Amino acid sequence: MIDTLASRCLDGDTRAVARLISLLEDGDRKAFGTLAALKGRSGMAHVIGITGPPGSGKSTLTDKLIGDFRLRGLRVGVIAVDPSSPFSGGAILGDRLRMQGHATDPGVFIRSLASRGRLGGLSKATAFAVRALEAAGYDIVIIETVGVGQSEVDIVKVADTVVLVSVPGLGDDIQVIKAGIMEIGDIFVVNKSDRDGADRVVREIRAMLETQAMLQRGRSVDAGPDTLAARNAELLHHGQTGPIPETAPPGDGFQLAPVLKTVAETGEGVPELCKVILAGFESAKTSGALESRRRTSIKSQLKDLVAWHVMDYFADRDGDGHLDVLTERVLARELDIYTAARELFSALLKGEKR
Repeated sequence: MIDTLASRCLDGDTRAVARLISLLEDGDRKAFGTLAALKGRSGMAHVIGITGPPGSGKSTLTDKLIGDFRLRGLRVGVIAVDPSSPFSGGAILGDRLRMQGHATDPGVFIRSLASRGRLGGLSKATAFAVRALEAAGYDIVIIETVGVGQSEVDIVKVADTVVLVSVPGLGDDIQVIKAGIMEIGDIFVVNKSDRDGADRVVREIRAMLETQAMLQRGRSVDAGPDTLAARNAELLHHGQTGPIPETAPPGDGFQLAPVLKTVAETGEGVPELCKVILAGFESAKTSGALESRRRTSIKSQLKDLVAWHVMDYFADRDGDGHLDVLTERVLARELDIYTAARELFSALLKGEKR
């Protein structure tokens, strides 16, 4: 059955793709064997991550992007990671409901995955689902992450292009672009930009990007925090009564990430966003940045998979029993927790069954 699924996926059979993703999500070990048969098409799609806080309009924006990509003749696969039900473990499917306008389009495949408590905004099966969609011949794979805020950084391990969506009126306007999540964005979008405060959010993002660029070049050592703070304040004030500049030039020819405004509900700004996404991807391919990024991504995924295999092996060898014993010894102060961890790891290496 698994071999048949792989063959059908390569033929573009959407039912086979859906079935394979379900098996991968459930952790079926035989299903993972299909990845070897699909490897010839690995890396063929442009993987786009849409991330940002809850309520920023990620699903509506994704829906509009699908339409724009389809107008360009591109086949689109969507993986929408939804919060899990605490009872069934399944996805709530809210994201799919917002994309039903494309449900009958044979060039669009939409699938929800449950996060199942995993932090970082993705399901454990996300990267495998991407491989299945690539094998089925989809040109674009959009991953919409669950809205978990500042810890939502796992998308950078999977996506070629990360679109970070913000929105005016969150209270702290720059809460979504603090350390960590800000660094993963390739394109920044201020959605619902018909609201008051949208221009200010754009300025704040550009100011943060310039400050980050300055720090990366080591200018903070020469300028000092007071100078940086003054420059930041100047940028935040810049354009208050005039048009917002396209970029806040950091000098030395360094280009800041694009910051765009959209109103996803009406589609305003979405064609421009689509152009920027595609142009950035082509530029990354030409410069070699895409290959470098994918190399880093594969290394990260390999580490995650090794950890996963270790835990599977741990469970197969009755590791929970050994873990319980060591837990009691640490609790009784017979062992420190670091020594206990080393002992457990040593037992795993030796293949000891406890």
